[in-house]
Amino acid sequence: MSGETHDHHGHDHDHERGHAFGEAHPPRPAAEGGDHGHGHSHGLEGHSTGTGKHRKKLVIVLCITFAIFFVQVIGAFIANSLALLADAGHMLTDALGVTIALIASLLAALPATSKRTFGLMRVEVLAALANGIILGVICVVIVVEGIRRFGTEVEVAAGPMLIAAIIGAVANLVSLLILQSGQKESLNVRGAYLEVLGDLLGSVAVIIAAIIILFTGWYIVDQLASFAIALLIAPRAYSLLKDVVRVLLEATPKDVDLDQTREHLLSVPGVTDVHDLHAWTITSGVNALSAHVVIDETAEQRDYHEILDELHACLGEHFDSDHSTLQLEPAKHVHHEHALHA
Repeated sequence: MSGETHDHHGHDHDHERGHAFGEAHPPRPAAEGGDHGHGHSHGLEGHSTGTGKHRKKLVIVLCITFAIFFVQVIGAFIANSLALLADAGHMLTDALGVTIALIASLLAALPATSKRTFGLMRVEVLAALANGIILGVICVVIVVEGIRRFGTEVEVAAGPMLIAAIIGAVANLVSLLILQSGQKESLNVRGAYLEVLGDLLGSVAVIIAAIIILFTGWYIVDQLASFAIALLIAPRAYSLLKDVVRVLLEATPKDVDLDQTREHLLSVPGVTDVHDLHAWTITSGVNALSAHVVIDETAEQRDYHEILDELHACLGEHFDSDHSTLQLEPAKHVHHEHALHA
């Protein structure tokens, strides 16, 4: 049995039928926020990816975003407002980001091949990377244009500016409510959610600036509002890029504790050691795990399939890792292994 690799793809799970764990088996780790919050269908089918499950929501938000972009561009030129134009530019990046996310989710649903064993699922992560970069670029453009305008007396029509900003704020609020339920399951949906949230705050800043200009005539407030919008964009771009880099570097998923995972695997009767334990994210909503599991000599008389079933049931039930690859090794073979992860 040494060196035999067992690959589990989420079909016919024992834990879905109610697998009974031994008394020594640790309870399921507490999820953040006190709620488990995940299903157990994290196979490699395209519809199970985080973005794919929320594709219709992204389409609706995309239509709303494009409509408000055109409204704000027209309003910005009528009002001669940099702040409103900055908000419109941000809306355009949102629309492009959501478009990229939708295209990526369709590509991610394509079947795997012998040359691409995970299909094109990682395209979703690359789309989120592009989204973050776009956010950073628009932030820089806003700041540069704002600096260029300083020291010049640019008259701004507060009325059209206010109307366009209010329309944008209402539309952003609607989009935010649409995306709220999916932003915890997908990097791309989260990226779109954060962008819309920033747009909402940006529209509020433009509304405040328009009201001040309307009553005081202080046109410099328009430039200050544009800087405020840039300050809203920058942290969100950094946060999104940081999460994307974690996935691309195949870091351990944030919701997975490898020490707890090892503790659970070791609690299965017959298991004496676990090494070469790795966990990573393929794409949003799809984690993968691999490990070498050492079986003691007495357990070799027991059906290896029973041990393997319990190990997979444990991972699926407690850690939502239905795509896992486990190599069972008899104790006498462990000295031939070179652990890459203690």
